[in-house]
Amino acid sequence: MLRYKSIVLILLICVICSCKQRETHNDTALTNTESNIKSENTFILSEAFKSYWYSGTAEITSFKLEQARYGELRQGSSVLVFVTEDFLPEKQVKADHFNNANTSVLKLNMTKNFTTGIYPYSIMQSTFYPIKNKQHALKISCSIQEWCGQAYSQLNNKKLFEINSHSYFESEGDQYFKLDKAVLENEIWTQLRINPSSLPTGTLKMIPSFEYIRLKHIELKAYQALAELNENSYSINYPDLNRTLTINFNPVFPYEITGWEDTYQDGYGLNAKTLTTKATQLKTIKSAYWSKNKNADEVLRETLMLN
Repeated sequence: MLRYKSIVLILLICVICSCKQRETHNDTALTNTESNIKSENTFILSEAFKSYWYSGTAEITSFKLEQARYGELRQGSSVLVFVTEDFLPEKQVKADHFNNANTSVLKLNMTKNFTTGIYPYSIMQSTFYPIKNKQHALKISCSIQEWCGQAYSQLNNKKLFEINSHSYFESEGDQYFKLDKAVLENEIWTQLRINPSSLPTGTLKMIPSFEYIRLKHIELKAYQALAELNENSYSINYPDLNRTLTINFNPVFPYEITGWEDTYQDGYGLNAKTLTTKATQLKTIKSAYWSKNKNADEVLRETLMLN
């Protein structure tokens, strides 16, 4: 009887020890998981980055533009406006007030203005890209106005890419559809400004810029692309589109964009030919432009060589 009790006691001790070992192992696993999550979510901004991009001003750069349209090169201007903002990830709009739930984004407003004969073109693309640089742009929009009419496209980054598109053309009309996620050409410009070495390279699927899709009247989807990063340039070649885009930049922080070239077949019928749109940097300033809205502030347009 005594021997039996001894055996039972030994078995009980073994079970208790085994349970404690499993509990300890589970606690360790949980701790490691939490540690991994914190590590993945940690994004350390350099002092130079914070000083430049969180100074309460925007970076505004003007460019001399040669824009291909209808088989000819048109003279015009382009402006890149980079600025950090608080963004509401759920509503996907700029936040009116600071909140810990906000996402910090680097926003790019890219404008182009040129004329085709008697009538003018005005193009604007907006990209909202997370400063953490670990996901796709949260939102992209593009509007084009000219005397024939206007068109607007918007992408919202949710479970899938959700696209709303509106056009005065019957074949395009009003559309809503979803796309599987892929690299966005629009987001490349902002990603470059955060960290050029993080840009995707090699063979991949990429959604061309909303401007290009609209001007060429092609399907908004991901196309095969070959991307290459050099010391001071980033190139994207789309074999199926016979198009190559090269963005030139300063390899030293804050990695200013100094110009770009976009080569593709432009025009229709007998006027179709391979042309290269070119943008050459004119001037860069830092300014809280939203407060520069008086007549006296028009002198800043002269500084930017836009008049």
